[in-house]
Amino acid sequence: MNGDRVRFITHQGQRILLVDLSGCTATQVGIICDLVPSYVTAEPEHSVLLLGDFTNAQIDRNALEHLKIAMVYDRPHVKRSAWIGATNFPKAFYDNVKAFTVREFPIFQSREQALNYLVGEELEETQELASPA
Repeated sequence: MNGDRVRFITHQGQRILLVDLSGCTATQVGIICDLVPSYVTAEPEHSVLLLGDFTNAQIDRNALEHLKIAMVYDRPHVKRSAWIGATNFPKAFYDNVKAFTVREFPIFQSREQALNYLVGEELEETQELASPA
């Protein structure tokens, strides 16, 4: 199932773990989320830059539980994370994940904005951030 769905990419010379959930069914989202901790926990603590791409992904309560569990396991290893394509998620899902994981994961409109945020470029304007429905 993994294929290239979970892989390291490079942006401005920095490694970023891309979790590509784009176009996935809720079941596939759960399966891919279960794979992520094995990648993240193999890296030093506070070192992983993580980009979650949820473009056209389906999320149900089961997929949400898999996502939350993965994010809790990953927490000590993640330096910064960002999401794209999650603007169609119900706000309750987003708030639930944020509260459960005690992590920040801003949602961006484009991959380029998210990648720039991950490597440390500051946002010029806060309205570049998207918000869940």
